[in-house]
Amino acid sequence: MSSSPPFVSGQPRPRPGFAPSANPNAAVATHNPQIGRSPPPYGAPRAASPSPFSASSLPGPPPPFASRPPPQGAAALSQGLISSNGPPVAGLASQRFPPPPPVQQTAPVAAPASIRAPPPSAAPSQAPGVQSFPGSPPAVAPASLPLMGSPASQSFSRPPPTHTPFAGPPASQPPFAGPRTSQPPSAGQPTSQPPFPGPPTFQRPFAGPPSSQPSFGGPPTSQPPFAGPPTSQPPFAGPPNSQPPFAGPPYTGPPTSQPFGASPTVQPFTGAPYAGRPSSPSYLGPQSSQPFSGPRTAATPFGAPAWSSQPRQVAPSMPGAVQAPPTMFGMPPSTPGQSMPAIPPALGHSSLAGPQASTPSKVDPNQIPRPMPSSSVILFETRQGNQANAPPPATSNFIVKDNGNCSPRLMRCTMNQIPCTGDLLSTSSMPLALMVQPLALPHPSEEPIQIVDFGDSGPIRCSRCKGYINPYMRFIDHGRRFVCNLCGFTNDTPRDYYCNLGPDGRRRDADERPELCRGTVEFVATREYMVRDPMPAVFFFLIDVSMNAVQTGATAAACSAISQSLADLPDGPRTMVGIATFDCTIHFYNLRRPSQQPLMLIVPDVHDVYTPLQTDIIVQLTECRQGLEQLLENIPSMFDNNKVAESAFGAAIKAGFLALKPTGGKLLVFQSVLPSVGIGSLSSREAEGRTNVSAGDKEAHKFLQPADKTLKTMAIEFAEYQASCLVCVDIFITSQTFVDIASISVVPTTTGGQVYYYYPFSALSDPGKLYNDLRWNINRPQGFEAVMRVRCSQGLQVQEYSGNFCKRIPTDIDLPAIDSNKTIMVTFKHDDKFQENSECSFQCALLYTTVYGQRRIRVMNLSLPCTTMLSSLFRSADLDTQFACFLKQAASMIPVSPLSQVHEQITNLCINILHAYRKFCATVSSAGQLILPEALKLLPLYTLALAKSIGLRNDGRLDDRSYWISHVASISISLAIPVVYPRMISIHDLTTKEDDGSPLALYIPLSSEHINDDGIYLLENGEDGLIYVGNMVNPDTLQQIFGVSSVDGLPSQLVLEQFDNELSKKLNDVVNEIRQQRCSYLRLRLCNKGDPSGMHFLSYMVEDKSPGGLSYVEFLVHVHRQIQTKMS
Repeated sequence: MSSSPPFVSGQPRPRPGFAPSANPNAAVATHNPQIGRSPPPYGAPRAASPSPFSASSLPGPPPPFASRPPPQGAAALSQGLISSNGPPVAGLASQRFPPPPPVQQTAPVAAPASIRAPPPSAAPSQAPGVQSFPGSPPAVAPASLPLMGSPASQSFSRPPPTHTPFAGPPASQPPFAGPRTSQPPSAGQPTSQPPFPGPPTFQRPFAGPPSSQPSFGGPPTSQPPFAGPPTSQPPFAGPPNSQPPFAGPPYTGPPTSQPFGASPTVQPFTGAPYAGRPSSPSYLGPQSSQPFSGPRTAATPFGAPAWSSQPRQVAPSMPGAVQAPPTMFGMPPSTPGQSMPAIPPALGHSSLAGPQASTPSKVDPNQIPRPMPSSSVILFETRQGNQANAPPPATSNFIVKDNGNCSPRLMRCTMNQIPCTGDLLSTSSMPLALMVQPLALPHPSEEPIQIVDFGDSGPIRCSRCKGYINPYMRFIDHGRRFVCNLCGFTNDTPRDYYCNLGPDGRRRDADERPELCRGTVEFVATREYMVRDPMPAVFFFLIDVSMNAVQTGATAAACSAISQSLADLPDGPRTMVGIATFDCTIHFYNLRRPSQQPLMLIVPDVHDVYTPLQTDIIVQLTECRQGLEQLLENIPSMFDNNKVAESAFGAAIKAGFLALKPTGGKLLVFQSVLPSVGIGSLSSREAEGRTNVSAGDKEAHKFLQPADKTLKTMAIEFAEYQASCLVCVDIFITSQTFVDIASISVVPTTTGGQVYYYYPFSALSDPGKLYNDLRWNINRPQGFEAVMRVRCSQGLQVQEYSGNFCKRIPTDIDLPAIDSNKTIMVTFKHDDKFQENSECSFQCALLYTTVYGQRRIRVMNLSLPCTTMLSSLFRSADLDTQFACFLKQAASMIPVSPLSQVHEQITNLCINILHAYRKFCATVSSAGQLILPEALKLLPLYTLALAKSIGLRNDGRLDDRSYWISHVASISISLAIPVVYPRMISIHDLTTKEDDGSPLALYIPLSSEHINDDGIYLLENGEDGLIYVGNMVNPDTLQQIFGVSSVDGLPSQLVLEQFDNELSKKLNDVVNEIRQQRCSYLRLRLCNKGDPSGMHFLSYMVEDKSPGGLSYVEFLVHVHRQIQTKMS
């Protein structure tokens, strides 16, 4: 075996099977793209002049795309009816990777003994605004503020396209300005007047994954693994133009005192480069870049910053600091005549509850727990002093140092101490589960995941349980044998892996081997892990061209999005594409005609589907690029007069599977109407389902189940086909009518794909989101033909997996595709007892193929202490992970149980947990006082919000509820709370808010008490952004934001424009910041008071009393009474 340092230097080695481009900039991904861009109208001529922001000016790789919601602030210690304990916790509202606020100078600390000190050039320093998480050492504040947005001199873009679809408003259009309502959406004006454009190419905060974070594995060459598009166009940006559409004032970069490109100043990662040992495996070091990124530059060891330049940050006190309870948000006062139960004073306090004051006779709405914002950056060490540290909240902004446990972004447990017995777990009523997001985007300042190559012998594994070598396997007998931490079996150490033990019993080379000192590593897979050659990157597009799709503009929008996204596909000869259209027949296109128009091949039989000329319909992108672009431009006009209303959706995806059968790949389907003919045809059942719901039918939930098993059987075939590679299906539903998502969604759910839902589809406002969603789908870190298994220590066993996958055997799950947004839930149960003070280990292994054909094994390890104390379980409970578990469990129950039963079960989950704490952990106190564990004090609020969410309401459309179920099945922990408890901010007063923090940190409780008739409010849940306009808003404010002087002049469909005033600019900045945080384009809708859209907005006010639910105060009283009943 050979050895090499983890950070490969010098000439990069060639990628197997890939001919590097002669253009040195060909693999460079764009930097810091601005989101919010809509694609230009289809069919307009492209600018002939070269772009002023050419690829040659690229400064480096793009920053990662922040997907985590912002942290919440701490709720005040409640008094009266509710008592909470402990310090405030971070919550929901600040950005994931915000610009760092200032911090105080602290003294440097020495590195832990188990970690090697880095050379001076490799040791980043403490970032401004970065504070250590409890358990992490202090750090040194730097002299400047790095990690800011790119300067204006580093602007770049892709050369202008030859045609610009959806051209529209003039070049003077302000940034992010969509076409005015008086302008036709698809006018086809010159390139300088695009109607659906986005921000200038030189201001792009909405970027893809970080280049400094490898880990998704292409070969460590100049062409990075998962490298983003070989062009300069970044993900989540509109199509490039020589005249940047929606271009506001040019971005001038951060202040000169805050240089861009400096190393992120964080707590030094004390690990030195591995120097190499004769008997050691070869350490390739971190992959050359984050998947789908450009190559790393020499300017900074961590690549480009991850956020746009917004230096304003609020710096709250450090978690755990002693401070007075913060002021709480108010609640609406009790209505006249409404009485609240008298609450006698507490007689004592729990050791975990903190001091408890005498209670008033009524609930004080200002003292009930609510999430509060926090914008501080937390430095988190996964282990310290040979003990696991509890991670910061999933919704907070933190930088991880891997000291043996994996990053909590990758794997997180519902409790950070494991109960020794099953009885103790049952008593707590809390779930024991892991949330695994194996390809989650890291923070740009984190140390990259290292790749370990053991050569032909493959990674070291336990011979009994097949667990992979990790930091918790104990070497004995002078290093000749090792004991598996998962099954306890004693294995012989391979001769070429032998090393003496030090005085502390550890191998002397442990700190030089990533697999022995890091919680996450990536092994190079050998031939024994392959049943066939790794599959190429194949993308097959299926477009609905039925009459409805063409008339609504969905077909043109899909063609435009695909055409503009071709440049973002992985570069190289392994990338292949194909395309077909369908209505009541299927139309394939022969793309192997470089000098001629693609030839249409029609398959009329939609009951017994076949694929004609298989070798000619999927070809290398480099061979057919020009012809495919021309075909996509012509498809809308080819079917412009199509009168066929039927859709053979099932037959089309079966035909796509047959085309992909020899290679495998991704099938991206654009569907607009209900499948009505051929295989898997469906009939509309919306009216019947609505009637059954309104009549109170106990079987109404069956309409949320698939209508039949045809599509499910087909999906299993896609995911289990072993003679060749697997097929993943993603569906983009651009519909204005019922399409039966309950039946259609089983295909992406089974194949590891995703449903995108645009209802009601608007040709004016939705093409931008469709384009950006498709682009991120292609660009995000992902892998193909994956298999995942979770192992755990003896004493626990895996009970169930939950998510988007196919399962053929009990221990493994098959994932035709896995990406950075997908989360798998794994639940556990006890089968034995743990010894007190021992540790329980979890190991997740993901075998997958990169888009460049490299087979990798990502191994994530987590070791947590075991306890016999119930109080320790509550103290170490993880609210975000537990609520994500509740959310996914509720989604799985909705289609199989009556809605009333689902409501009762999720409410009882909350009550049982709080009752267990009250009964076994709280000291003697008044029976009239509700005591909440500090770690779970927001659980009642989130439970109430879940009960009022669209999936658990019977007044919603069947498709809306079915989409919600599909969406939350694979949702990440950081987005689980916003999907039911959205974030609301006022936007009419953005210019009057303080400039020392993001406006997103000043969000409002979800209560109509805080909505005024003269205000404008933005509410976002990670998918949609609702802008509510009161009926008494100042005309000047309306003019500044919307360009109209009265509420009556507001458009029915919103395309947010940027006008030449401060308020409009700040609103656009806020929307872009949200889009960056949520990893989503954020579809904007206008809601007016007094009409149905206004009622839709108010339905998100979960703290209010509703026709089908209690107010927040009433729910707390209900929970309290239920606990009293159980206590008595």
